[in-house]
Amino acid sequence: KVVTIAKSKKFRDHHGKVLLEGQRLIKDALEAGAALQTLFFSTVGHLKELPEAELKRASLVKVKFEDIKNWSDLVTPQGLIGIFSKPDHAKMSYPAAQLTSSLPLLLICDNIRDPGNLGTILRSAAGAGCEKVLLTKGCVDPWEPKVLRAGMGAHFRLPIIANLDWESVPSNLPAGIQVCVADNKDPSAQAETVSVPRGAGRAGSAPGSPKAPVKSKPKAAPEDEEGAAGVCIPDLATQYYYENWTQTPVAGGIGGETHGLSPAAFHLAASTGGRRLVIPVVPGVDSLNSAIAAGIVLFEGKRQLLRRHKQADERQKVPVV
Repeated sequence: KVVTIAKSKKFRDHHGKVLLEGQRLIKDALEAGAALQTLFFSTVGHLKELPEAELKRASLVKVKFEDIKNWSDLVTPQGLIGIFSKPDHAKMSYPAAQLTSSLPLLLICDNIRDPGNLGTILRSAAGAGCEKVLLTKGCVDPWEPKVLRAGMGAHFRLPIIANLDWESVPSNLPAGIQVCVADNKDPSAQAETVSVPRGAGRAGSAPGSPKAPVKSKPKAAPEDEEGAAGVCIPDLATQYYYENWTQTPVAGGIGGETHGLSPAAFHLAASTGGRRLVIPVVPGVDSLNSAIAAGIVLFEGKRQLLRRHKQADERQKVPVV
């Protein structure tokens, strides 16, 4: 049963359970209010660092380390595996330090199908002080063990709302938000050629800096895996990521490396007055890893928002004559 929870998304969803392994991840989950059902441990010493009150509500099962080793897919198992009720972001108690550092900055992930990439993106989002992360149905399950390991506790530091269809994404965003999407086309090349956004979420190439944001032309995407042919991509101003793009609040959209962002992501960006953001790289380099691109966009957004807040504070301190 332990192995099944770890390996099968269908089983996790049907039974409403997730599996967490290792002392740090289990401790983070307990402190955030996740409900522990069963804890398997190999030595009593593993329990000493965990909140005692939370352990009293769970079933504690001492097993041989060899059993945990067989169940685990870690290279070096820690001798501690917990089965939790699937956490509800609305009922979690996120760390006070995380909440006080939170910015009006959100992240929308689309078609991120590599577990390591998604976990790294979630870790970056927590580190940047994101308000929350939205995951569309095209993303890998955030409760998959590889995503949890790469996230390093990010799942219990900020709200992660998964399995959203694009119709429900706007209802999970604050009013007045601007959505900007990471793209892999250079602004200086937009006037000459327009290509299909298959690599949205990957950073583009080509040097140079445009004098002003360039509008990309409406175009039709080719038939994709779902068979949707001739999908129109709306106009979006294109600019480099280090140019000013932050409003309050703002969301960044990141797509997977293979499928990129869905056309719906570009429509959402257009409806909010958003832009395409390009990370310029050396010519000949096709693109950046989606997790790296997300980190660059997130921390640049953080830098811009903090600078904006600092300028606002300084204006308030100037005496009015």
